[in-house]
Amino acid sequence: MSLRKQTPSDFLKQIIGRPVVVKLNSGVDYRGVLACLDGYMNIAVEQTEEYVNGQLKNKYGDAFLRGNNGKSSRTRHLLFLTTWWHLCRSQHDIE
Repeated sequence: MSLRKQTPSDFLKQIIGRPVVVKLNSGVDYRGVLACLDGYMNIAVEQTEEYVNGQLKNKYGDAFLRGNNGKSSRTRHLLFLTTWWHLCRSQHDIE
C-alpha cells in the first residue's frame, strides 16, 4: 500500500459536506455540516448548533463563521450572510 502525502487543502476538500465542530477560544462550539470555506478560514455551516460549555444554546439553519487571521485574538462572530451563502453554494455546486 502506498501512502500519499496529503496537504491541508486536500483534507479540507474531503470534509466538505461532512459533520464538523468549530471550537472557538471563548469555549463556544458550533456543530453542523461543512458547506464551504475560504483562504481566510471563513466557514459556512449548515444545520448549525451552538454549544456553550457543552450545553446546546441555539440552533441556526445556515450560518457563517468569520475567520480571523489577524494578530489580535478576537473571537469569531456568527453572522448570517444570505447573499454570501448563496454565492458560496453556487460556486461549489452545493445542493
